[in-house]
Amino acid sequence: MNSYRVGNEPRFSDRAEAGSVLARQLATYAGRRDVIVLALPRGGVPVGYEVAQALGVELDVLVVRKLGVPHYPELAMGAIASGGVLYLDERTIRSAGITQPEIVAVLSDERRELARREALYRGHRPPLKIEGRTVIVVDDGIATGASMRVAIEALRTGKPARIVVAVPVAPEGTAQRLDGLADEFVCPHSEREFGGVGRFYRDFGQTSDAEVRALLARSHQDVQ
Repeated sequence: MNSYRVGNEPRFSDRAEAGSVLARQLATYAGRRDVIVLALPRGGVPVGYEVAQALGVELDVLVVRKLGVPHYPELAMGAIASGGVLYLDERTIRSAGITQPEIVAVLSDERRELARREALYRGHRPPLKIEGRTVIVVDDGIATGASMRVAIEALRTGKPARIVVAVPVAPEGTAQRLDGLADEFVCPHSEREFGGVGRFYRDFGQTSDAEVRALLARSHQDVQ
């Protein structure tokens, strides 16, 4: 990983404020035609929208689905992303005693949801071209890092010039865990005792599909 910046900004009122704070740390990418922002839906889209607006660059989604442990879905045993990319955390799978049929069942469900969301969010608009461009991957935070890891792996197949992971909050050490995958990691707030992304936001209500679609449509109109 070539660069890594972590500061100590205060917590955020909502995802829009988090996006504005994050955008200030990404100011060197403003106004560049070779830069795009890809947000992980759903919660990453309000953050990514503010970043894209502030930088004056295009916004799109990169659909990634966490693979939750059966009967404990908040714990990730891996993730999938657009393009058929699959990441499995073998250590978690072994320690939780997850069987192959259970993995297949979770994969089947999440692949259906991934396909549904891609069609719903993007509609008839084709994905933005990433080859040779700098891609800023945005989410509302990182907990385990499984979704972000598979997002980066998915992007690498598109041959971007540079991948920048940008999130408002993450546990300390996240940059090292993503070492060798992303080219740069930008995060204005991190803590050793993390306890989950939601605790860094006063308003961490669920982002709706309708909100994702509206923000993408608005961003698309703004760059026409």
